[in-house]
Amino acid sequence: MSGTSPALQPPADATRPVRHPDAPAPGELLGAHYGRCFGCGGEQPHGLHLEARAGEGVSVTAEFTVRPAHQGAPGLAHGGVLATALDETLGSLNWLLRTIAVTGRLETDFVRPVPVGTVLHLEAEVTAVAGRKIYSTATGRIGGPEGPVAVRADALFVEVKVDHFIDNGRPEEIRAAMDDPDQVRRARAFEVNP
Repeated sequence: MSGTSPALQPPADATRPVRHPDAPAPGELLGAHYGRCFGCGGEQPHGLHLEARAGEGVSVTAEFTVRPAHQGAPGLAHGGVLATALDETLGSLNWLLRTIAVTGRLETDFVRPVPVGTVLHLEAEVTAVAGRKIYSTATGRIGGPEGPVAVRADALFVEVKVDHFIDNGRPEEIRAAMDDPDQVRRARAFEVNP
């Protein structure tokens, strides 16, 4: 992406990303990290229902179909929805690093309008890691991997502990997630044993 701010430029001592040995295999569907997530969760009726797959190295691909509930201008996707799709795809990269991280900064370029009914194909990759900071980039194309570019983004994710969500989330959702054995299993998959 051109014109990226200095905050999204990795420092000189940043390292190349390394795919975790236990990361999902290339082509594997990553699934939702949380059923009520607006980006990837199946329990959100108006959510994106974005499906991401592990790629080669530290990359993912994803797709979502722009539905009428996602429009801003008549017949066109809302820019915030497109930014959400990019953010969700970029966040999915953390499955390959086996780390818990949150968006610290997201810069988006809107290149062309995306009509309702369009399948947006997204590709993302981690470009560098510096301590707790994860630098990444993504592109969204209309209709497929070779389609015209509609949106692009660069992002900085920051590694956090699971306590970040426990301490800051609404207690009723946190309790519900902690009572869900599948959700606990997903969270524990990222724990590091000393």
